Formats: sequence, structure tokens, C-alpha cells
Amino acid sequence: MNINSGETQAVKGIEKSLSVGQVVWAPPVRGSHQYLVFVGWSEGTRKLGIKYCFNRPCALYAVRAPNFESKADGPELKDSSTEDSPVVNLTQSITSALYPQFSPDGKFLLFLSARSAVDSGVHSATDSLHIIDWPMDGVLSSSTKIVDVIPVVMCGEDGYFPGLYCSSFLSNPWLSDGCTMILSSVWGSCQVILSVNVLSGEVLRISPTDSNFSWNVLTLDGDNIIAVSSSPVDVPHIKYGYLVDKDSKDTAWSWLNVSRPTNACSEKVESLLSSLQFSILKIPIRDVSYSLTKGATKPFEAIFVSSKTKRSDPCDPLIVFLHGGPHIVSLSSFSKSLTFLSSIGFNLLIVNYRGSLGFGEEALQSLPGNIGSQDVNDVLVAIDHVIDMGLASPSKIAVLGGSHGGFLTTHLIGQAPDKFAAAATRNPACNLALMVGTTDIPDWCYVEAYGSEGKNTFTEAPSAEHLTLFHRKSPISHSSKVKTPTLFLLGAQDIRLPFFTGLQYARALKAKGVPVKVIVFPNDTHAIERPQSDFESFLNIGVWFKKYLS
Repeated sequence: MNINSGETQAVKGIEKSLSVGQVVWAPPVRGSHQYLVFVGWSEGTRKLGIKYCFNRPCALYAVRAPNFESKADGPELKDSSTEDSPVVNLTQSITSALYPQFSPDGKFLLFLSARSAVDSGVHSATDSLHIIDWPMDGVLSSSTKIVDVIPVVMCGEDGYFPGLYCSSFLSNPWLSDGCTMILSSVWGSCQVILSVNVLSGEVLRISPTDSNFSWNVLTLDGDNIIAVSSSPVDVPHIKYGYLVDKDSKDTAWSWLNVSRPTNACSEKVESLLSSLQFSILKIPIRDVSYSLTKGATKPFEAIFVSSKTKRSDPCDPLIVFLHGGPHIVSLSSFSKSLTFLSSIGFNLLIVNYRGSLGFGEEALQSLPGNIGSQDVNDVLVAIDHVIDMGLASPSKIAVLGGSHGGFLTTHLIGQAPDKFAAAATRNPACNLALMVGTTDIPDWCYVEAYGSEGKNTFTEAPSAEHLTLFHRKSPISHSSKVKTPTLFLLGAQDIRLPFFTGLQYARALKAKGVPVKVIVFPNDTHAIERPQSDFESFLNIGVWFKKYLS
């Protein structure tokens, strides 16, 4: 598009079977055509859901941009439809390529790959970082060598880089040396800021290593960094980072607080927050199997949020919070919804069970094929851990989760029916046998239920054998044992987990006399994230838990 004249022209040569995104201009080469580089997702037989799903095959492509001719009144688009302008696949040898980014000198093209997710079938996994040389003569090739900058980390050593978990890049992530980029990545239960030398592959954690806060880079100011830092009990604060000594080989960064023109929150909220504390617990796994990989035998983590104030009761009621995915992570960052629950008298145990991002690929890949057992056991082990530490009372525990966290919530109240005084769930996966025929990600059911076989077993016409396994892996197979009062929050527009999957489970509980409340949000999708809906859902969760845990 010529933004002066408004004249537009479609780029020629791109097959309709490709869904196009993340387009960038390639560096101009004198005497050569101007190219665009983009990510193309191949269609296959069906367009499966892509939101939260990095397991969709994709590649980087280059295509000629429409020609421009200089006119007296400005540049004018020239129709190039008669010219031979083939689209070149730049990354044929790798199954995933995302977020193309050219180096400042235009000599190489950097990209992120989710090939671990694509190759295994899980919706998200450990990322890798790569570069390819960009031809300075403008002659493109589909056989360009792909160089690994950061490979997939299978099992990081304790305290060292656990692997790359990065959802995007800054529009300009480069320091002035032209080869160091700044990005945010997950490291255990924290988000951290990394510097990456893309030529040497050196990765440094430059946000404070002695902090359990989560840090996210916002933008660069020359060679300095503007970032945001927060914790479960601290609202986000802007930070300004700079190298202590740019002229030496010392890589220490210093971080300044950026003052705010107004208070971040009211005095009442600040008072409530100041009364809270948090820590990150290491939870040893129970019953280590010899068949587990090394990474899957390492402790997982849980974030524990509690009051600093000693009350009359030895322990405040505990809410166990479980993230969805299952291959995402609950970060040690500020969440207004969870902090609200803390502020009304609940402790929180936020469990990053094995299979979460941020702990290496071996730990993550230990969960597919074992959902409903390994993840359930990890949560029960985490609960027992805080009870043994004297941080929770066995009689005052509630459980809360959405999506796969709802899968776990409804599994837990069936498999451990005497453990929980109350439960609440948002758009839960309660019956995979029902979900597989109605969701936009039916392949998820196969990969998580079957494990490594799931990707090749997947079919749009599940057999009786498949449906039997899905039922056996599902919470609904344990519904007859449930005693726990349960609140269901369902989005009527959800195509990821259509609301009748949760409704079926709720009706099963109600039929056997379990206290149940169902709230349907008519205009919400999977996340139930419209501001009014988010507010109402957590307000009702607080009321529900107060009713049964007071």
C-alpha cells in the first residue's frame, strides 16, 4: 500500500493454501527486486485452531514486492503480474519458523522455531533460535543452511538456562553491536530478560538473578532497556536497565526504578498488598520411575502466596490454582484476579506441575500420555508438601482451574473426593470423548491421551477404542465419587471447549446431589476474559469459596 495515495496492490504468487502473517521488509539490495519475508502456515485437510497452538507447521517464505516507479508526484505501484515471481521457501529443512527478524546490517535473518511442538504434536514446547545468511546479491535459495543459535534444551542443570520459551520479539531487539538481541523468556516459574549473542550463541540472564519477580522487556533505549517487573504481591513497576561498565567485559546490569506520576493503586489496595508475601517452592516428585527421563525426575515448582499477619487460626484457607494448557506456565507476576482472592483471606498454591513450560523439554514431554495421572499426582504431592510444612490445613482446601486446569480440578475432586471443601472451574475439559468431536483442536485429545503415538494416531473419525481411552482418561469417569461443591463458569461462544462439555459434567454431579452452580457467559469464548465477565467470575469464585471454607 502506498500510504500517500492509498493505492494498493495484492502481492502475487502466494498460494491460497497458505495462511500468511508476520510480514517484514527484506533489506533492499541495489539492482535487485525488493522482497517481503513472511510466515506461511500450510492448510492441510482442515484449518485446526491456532490460538495458543504453536504445533502448526509453518515456514518462512520470500516473495517479490510489487514494483514501484518514481513519478513527479511520488512513487506509483507498478503491476508486476506478468513477471515471474516465485515464492521461495527459506526454511524447508525445519518444520516451524516464526517471527522473522533481520539483523541491523541486513546480513542474516533470525527466526524462532517451535519445531519441538510441531514434531511431537504438543500445543507448545521448548523453542529454538536460528539464523540464515541473507544473500547480498539478492539471489534467494530454498536450500540455505539453517544455523542453530539456541538449540532445544532437553534437561538444563540446576540454576542454569532451562531452554528458550519466548512468545515474540521486540520490533527492534538489537543492541548497538548488531549481534546481541534482548528478549523475555520463561525460566522456571519466573519470566526473565535474556541477552543473546546470535553469532556466538552466548545466553545471559540480565534481569536480577536474586529476584523471584517476573520481568518483561518493553523496549530498548539505545543500549539500555525499559522493562516491567512484578510479583504475585507487587503491582507492575517500570524499570530502566543499563550495563554497569560498557567498556569492560563485565556483563553486570543495573536496574533503576522509574517513578510514577500517580499511585498505581488506592491506599486500601496498597495496604492489602503490603500484608501479603510469596515464595517459590521446589516440590520433589513422589515414586520416581526408572522409565522417566532425567528431566522428568527433577522437582517441579509451586508459587505459595500467604498473609504476613498471624491470625487466630493456624492456617488460612488454601486455594490450589492450576493453569491450563497443559503446556503453559503460571508466572510469578501480578494477577489482579488471583491477588483479589489473596486479599479476601485465602492463601494460594499455584502449581507448575510437570509438563509446564520453563523446565526443559524432557520434563514437558513426560506428561503427554499421562494426563489424568501424572499431573493429578503432582498436584496432590504439592498439597501434601505444604500441609507437611504447616502452611495449610487439610480441612480447608479448595481447587480452581480452567481449561486443562479445569480438567485437573474435576479429576482431583473425583480421584481425591475427601480432599477438597470446594471447587471452581472455568471451561473445563471434563470428557475428551465428547470434546474430540466438537473442539477446534481434536488432535490435542490424541496427543495428550496417547502421548508420542498420538500425532500419528489422530483421525477425524475416532474409533470405539479411541473413545474408550478418551473416556478413561477423562474426569467424567470419576464423577460418581465426587462430593465437592463445585462452581462452573462457562463461555457460550467457546469453540475450544464447547460449554456443553462442562454442562454435561455439572449435570452429572447435580443428579447425584452434589451442590453445583453454573454461570454461563453468553458472549465469552474460551478465556472468559471480557472485563465484566472476568470480574463477575472471580467475584463469584470468592463468594463460593467463602461459603464452603469459612
